[in-house]
Amino acid sequence: METKYDISVVVPLFNEAESLPELHAWIERVMKEHNFSYEVIFVNDGSTDESWQVIERLAESNDAVHGIKFRRNYGKSPALFCGFKAAQGRVVITMDADLQDSPDEIPELYRMITEDGYDLVSGYKQKRYDPLSKTIPTKLFNATARKVSGIPNLHDFNCGLKAYRYDVVKNIEVYGEMHRYIPYLAKNAGFAKIGEKVVQHQARKFGKTKFGGLNRFVNGYLDLLSLWFLNRFGLKPMHVFGFLGTLMFAFGFIACVIVGANKLFALATDTPAPLVTSSPYFYIALTMMILGTQLFVAGFLGELISRNAENRNNYQIEKEI
Repeated sequence: METKYDISVVVPLFNEAESLPELHAWIERVMKEHNFSYEVIFVNDGSTDESWQVIERLAESNDAVHGIKFRRNYGKSPALFCGFKAAQGRVVITMDADLQDSPDEIPELYRMITEDGYDLVSGYKQKRYDPLSKTIPTKLFNATARKVSGIPNLHDFNCGLKAYRYDVVKNIEVYGEMHRYIPYLAKNAGFAKIGEKVVQHQARKFGKTKFGGLNRFVNGYLDLLSLWFLNRFGLKPMHVFGFLGTLMFAFGFIACVIVGANKLFALATDTPAPLVTSSPYFYIALTMMILGTQLFVAGFLGELISRNAENRNNYQIEKEI
């Protein structure tokens, strides 16, 4: 598909009414200074403040401003999914709405995509203004993500400031809370040239962070495990469930044969022996056979269902500008 703009800026937001006018003015200044044709797509993720009214006013004063309003709060990944779907820029830039990401980084990110040939460039907030309760878990999370994803050059997977080639955002599916792993999703989709740029991290100017806490940390690891599993076995669940099921059934069957053979040998030699059902090994073997059968059936069901649910990204959008 032919693109309409040099740059699409996608901004997911939740209750950021105070920041939006300043962010918009900052983006507009950068774009005019570098003669970029552009659009700004604000995705209002069910805000309960005046965020949507601010977006409407900005759209009236600037034709480059577009808006998407969710009826309720879905999360950052759904907001990015809908923003990516609407984007029409040759390069797509994502940034947070809290003024902690600097629009002054956009020209260099654009150059890295268009001239250096990167598919995706992720920001790296080397010097952060976040509390230790957020920075320490972030370092642990990023170290694990580098190891599991096989992208060793990225230091900050969860940085909101990223640049993408148009084809990347149209060929990846961001769902659930997978926005943390967009570089991994891009790599799995075949976009292997992934770079990093050290970016400036601003101290939050208004309000307080909408993300953080132990729940975010735990969910991050669970999502990473899910993504790794789906990448390895999502299209071939029978390979893992069928293998484990066959292995367990085979061990259980062999154990049952051994227990039965011992009983027959005892009967043939008139040796006193307890009942087969009194042996704990019989019940262990039987349990293994049952579990093995269930795993095997789970593999078949996984093959039939497939991991792509029809309505997984069916989000209720109330208005669009």
